[in-house]
Amino acid sequence: MTAEKILQIDRTHIWHPYASIVNPPPVEIAVRARGLEIELASGERLLDAVSSWWCVAHGHNHPAIVEAIRRQSEKMTHVMFGGFTHEPAARLAERLAAFAPPGLDRVFFADSGSIAVEVATKMAVQYQHALGRSRRTKLVALKGGYHGDTVGAMALSDPDGMHTLFRGIMPQHFFAEQPRTRFDGVWQAEDFESLRQIVDRHSEQIAGIICEPVLQAANAMWHYHPQYLREMRRLCDERGLLLIFDEIAAGFYRTGPRWAQNHASIRPDIMCVGKALTGGAITLAATLADKNVAGTISAGTPGAFMHGPTYMANPLACAAACSSLELFENNDYETKVRGIETLFKQGLAPLAALPNVRDVRVIGACGIVETRRLPAPDDIRRVIHKHGVWLRPFSNFIYSFPPLVATEIEIRRIIDAIAELAACPPGPVIDDGGFHE
Repeated sequence: MTAEKILQIDRTHIWHPYASIVNPPPVEIAVRARGLEIELASGERLLDAVSSWWCVAHGHNHPAIVEAIRRQSEKMTHVMFGGFTHEPAARLAERLAAFAPPGLDRVFFADSGSIAVEVATKMAVQYQHALGRSRRTKLVALKGGYHGDTVGAMALSDPDGMHTLFRGIMPQHFFAEQPRTRFDGVWQAEDFESLRQIVDRHSEQIAGIICEPVLQAANAMWHYHPQYLREMRRLCDERGLLLIFDEIAAGFYRTGPRWAQNHASIRPDIMCVGKALTGGAITLAATLADKNVAGTISAGTPGAFMHGPTYMANPLACAAACSSLELFENNDYETKVRGIETLFKQGLAPLAALPNVRDVRVIGACGIVETRRLPAPDDIRRVIHKHGVWLRPFSNFIYSFPPLVATEIEIRRIIDAIAELAACPPGPVIDDGGFHE
């Protein structure tokens, strides 16, 4: 199919994420990808500086993951998980339980990060119900957070963020003020007062607390002090609440250690994982619980946990995830990420002096430049093609979450592209109704 034909069909029939189908933004035609590079139909190659929405941790089309999918495809591509089990799921559950924080060894497979969050929410409510606390049906989340685009996940994301249009269909939860003590700042105890006061007032309605530990990604691009997580853990223990960590974006070494929660040396009762779980090869997520949560739910009424996605534990996805976890286990990603962090800090810090830059933040393999207003779309496309670096700015953030295997040369190319883009003048004001992409 010619490039012209692909674009014609795309413009006629395809609705892209966070886009209008009547007046769609330009798209590139990807034909293949390997390592950090995405090859376009024109022959141009772009470094994927955002890991295709933060999931391609080992680089595109890693041969070990591709081979694992190929081998599994010759045996069985899918079977329902109700009434069946299979070796890829068993291998992955065992491996994931060993890779997760100690104690989080009960694995419920989901087919996307948003669904993993929905599952965690239902676990928290069903847990409290099993204990006779049927009024505890709400959660506390943080302003500035993001947990997905399904209704239940939207309801736990920033109430003033990209989902405001859908408030009428969302369940209503409680929101604490966004933590403001910077990750590397001096802890300010008053930062936790908003959450504490909500729990004081509404504890009989609250099943648990959910957050993205340390790194708030898709709404705020903000990283906050680990002491906040320790205070959360203490409060949940005092009040009989479950603590849920959404590690979908921040897990798998993205912030430095294996899990973002490791910065605080604590663990939650429930944890959501996804994105890099399969190395970005195929969609899969999981919700992990400890034996207390799983046992309490199973001992209550109705006993069974009431959820079951059609593609739960898809064998192809499980095979890919097993291969991805093997790569995480056999490579020193913590050291690799420290190297990326050092380069980002050195290369991005000077951009704070630019007139259109409000702040520069770096944690692990996450480099974030907060602008006063994004440059014009034409400037963004020009910089992308000039440097051969794929960037996807949103809201007022120019950022990079590169694959964890990025070399120093590749990171410096990404920094150069971000620097030129940050130096561009602000673009026009766009009223997008709260949508950030």
